[in-house]
Amino acid sequence: MDPKELATKVVDQMYNNDPFSQWLGIERVEDGAGISLLRLTVTKEMLNGFGIAHGGITYSLADSALAFAANSYGQQCVSIETSISHTKAVKEGDVLTAVAKEANKTDKISRYEITIFNQDNENVAIFKGSAYNTGKAWFPEE
Repeated sequence: MDPKELATKVVDQMYNNDPFSQWLGIERVEDGAGISLLRLTVTKEMLNGFGIAHGGITYSLADSALAFAANSYGQQCVSIETSISHTKAVKEGDVLTAVAKEANKTDKISRYEITIFNQDNENVAIFKGSAYNTGKAWFPEE
């Protein structure tokens, strides 16, 4: 199986069993080895008391992108450290796109940088995350 097919198969398995990402309305735009592109539209229910998106929305979008990118090689990985910087307020109706890119990968630890843009291509958040490779295969029978 080529790397793109494997990534899609793994992320299919993950997303189909991820009610939280589904509930948020996260749309998968691109799956690949060490990458993930996700999109969501900010709804009224995602706003905080200031009338802007709760920080947990961009965090959750980026966290899902981290998970999909880190697991895309067919090994089960879990996040071990994450951080986010919010660079611009997000409003109801904004369409957010998270772009996860692999910054560094070893046999056990990988590091990802996820940038979130709005529909005007403005950077709204920068997320960094590290993942630990558990050594368990997603599809051990293959």
